[in-house]
Amino acid sequence: MAEAITIARPYAEALFKLAKGNGSLFSWSEMLQVMSAITRENQVRELINNPQISSQKMCEIILSISGKKVNEIGERFLTLVTENQRLEILPQICELFEQLKAQHEGILEAEVVSAFPLESSQQEKLVSILESKFKRKVKVGVSVNNELIGGVRIKIGDQVIDSSVHGKLEAMATALKS
Repeated sequence: MAEAITIARPYAEALFKLAKGNGSLFSWSEMLQVMSAITRENQVRELINNPQISSQKMCEIILSISGKKVNEIGERFLTLVTENQRLEILPQICELFEQLKAQHEGILEAEVVSAFPLESSQQEKLVSILESKFKRKVKVGVSVNNELIGGVRIKIGDQVIDSSVHGKLEAMATALKS
């Protein structure tokens, strides 16, 4: 996985510079998400790995599935990625592009895993706390994991805030073993 990210980074950075330069961050974000979603499909993945399908034909297939959601510059990018046999890393390119876009917009993305579903008021309070702590706007993605027993685990970038019961039990077990 690290190798795919390493290969994807120059593509994402180049696209970000292009999109930022001509004010098309939003449209590039949409196009990358569409292309990424298409390449994640199992049937398309099989075609990508099929040596009998030419890169030109692969581009045509992806563009036909995308409808009119990819513009001419997006088509050229897709052709480049296809000819360089990098279609499999389109999801990573998209992910890195979104991170650069969020960073440019001053938005931190947080992954919140809760033991129980959060009510909207709890989620709003959590966002408010995180925004005051990090002094930036925070965009939160919330999921539920019953194994946490109680509390939440928050991941922002490479920083993890674990206030779950499961995390505290693990820390206690580690402390007792030492």
